[in-house]
Amino acid sequence: MKLNKIAREDILKPLSSVSGIVERKHTLPILSNVLLEQRGQRFWMTAMDMEIQVSAFCDIPVSEEQAITVSARKFQDLLRALPEGAQISLDTQGSKMNVQAGRSRFHLQTLPATDYPRLSTGDDQSIKISLTQKNLRALLRQVEFAMAQQDIRYYLNGMLWVIDGSTLQLVATDGHRLAWAQLPVEGSFNHKEVILPRKTVIELSKLLTDNEEEIVHLEIFSNCVRFSFASIEIISKVVDGKFPDYNRVIPSGYTCHVNIDRLLLFAALQRAAILSNEKVRGVHLVLTKNELKIICSNNEQEEAEEQLEVVYDGDDLNIGFNITYLLDVLQRLTSGHVVFSFGSVNDSALITNPDQKDYKYVVMPMRI
Repeated sequence: MKLNKIAREDILKPLSSVSGIVERKHTLPILSNVLLEQRGQRFWMTAMDMEIQVSAFCDIPVSEEQAITVSARKFQDLLRALPEGAQISLDTQGSKMNVQAGRSRFHLQTLPATDYPRLSTGDDQSIKISLTQKNLRALLRQVEFAMAQQDIRYYLNGMLWVIDGSTLQLVATDGHRLAWAQLPVEGSFNHKEVILPRKTVIELSKLLTDNEEEIVHLEIFSNCVRFSFASIEIISKVVDGKFPDYNRVIPSGYTCHVNIDRLLLFAALQRAAILSNEKVRGVHLVLTKNELKIICSNNEQEEAEEQLEVVYDGDDLNIGFNITYLLDVLQRLTSGHVVFSFGSVNDSALITNPDQKDYKYVVMPMRI
């Protein structure tokens, strides 16, 4: 591999896009490396961990196609340490890649590209959907925080993607709460469900921008999903499992509703959370006529109480929740107001956006 006088930033940008999935320690040493490939008019960089593969490119005309792998962490740290505007030259000789920038020279150990594993989409027919980066990023933000972490029910450690008719629906739950959001898409499709791993969702959310013009091309195959946008391609395996029936979890028919200013409620909950029990993280929501009380206490006999004026004419209600679950959703919604809908003290609460019918958040009550 031989590249002469390439701007440091041109290489660092795609390298930073792919290196986020590289594990420092891996059972396969080569997976700590990044694959560098010269193909046509593009210089490609690829990282993978047997579950997700991320590739990114920069436009560098090359005379011949070549490939090599080198330590992702060391190569990235080296480029970051070089001054802005530095011109980089790469030259592979034997099992070493020589990196030169001005009077600085570095020799990195390499492994052959032929040993680098790849994820393949296969030849089966795919479902193809296109949407803007901004819309997909906003959709992910509203749902991703509800994914489970290291749950024994492995299928909860990810996100359900549902294609149905002309909508894309995303669902995440950890067993205590559930977030559901949908977005209209062009075209009409048969019902299709796939579960994407947590790592894929987080990496995708990190790489997407709020660009309204950049299009994300989503392809769903039988055993994997591919995202293509800007100069990035992500291929991810899907989780083999059965996601819970989210339609049965989302309540309907509730008659007690409270429409409240989102930022006002968020600030009040943040203050009350300071004196909540650090382990239980419980909060009492006490509803009476036109008033909402927020009460938190801890083992040191300390207590916080917030009173908010609301429009409410239903039955008195005293119900407990994990305050973190309420803060999470209020932080990620963008509407001015939210609607809380309640059944009994033993029923889950439904939180919706009055300006957006395509979002629902369900949180289970807790005994405090």
